[in-house]
Amino acid sequence: MIDQLVIATDGSESGERAVSVALDLACRFDATIYSLSVVDTTGENESNATTQEDWGDESIETRRRRAQEAVEAVADRTDREVRTSVREGAPAAVVRAYAEEHAADLVATGTRGRHGAHRFLLGSVAEAVVRTCPVPVLTVRQLANAADSDAEA
Repeated sequence: MIDQLVIATDGSESGERAVSVALDLACRFDATIYSLSVVDTTGENESNATTQEDWGDESIETRRRRAQEAVEAVADRTDREVRTSVREGAPAAVVRAYAEEHAADLVATGTRGRHGAHRFLLGSVAEAVVRTCPVPVLTVRQLANAADSDAEA
């Protein structure tokens, strides 16, 4: 049974697909939906590789605004109540703590986030969440865009 479902999102394309899958599960199980976005304020991600180059000139205020937009976008995609939260810190640690705080049965996340273009198979944050989260984690990979598929045909 899934009663409490946490959707960890950053508003990226991969995250949007994870949101779709997670909302479908939440509806099927009549689960309480929590939408969480984490603003990384550590200057490093869980793999100890700096993310400042990924952020470029993006200020902390801009990252906070993007995080707020990401959680609100989850709520906008369903007629069900969504409890939204934006937190700051090390993303995987914050997701883990949030899941524990809300007695989550499942955490859903995309495999590559906003800064994941250069990451390998699984984004570093998603990989850290999978490794450390005390509850099951559903990772949803991004599919090729329809436009990309048409261009290749």
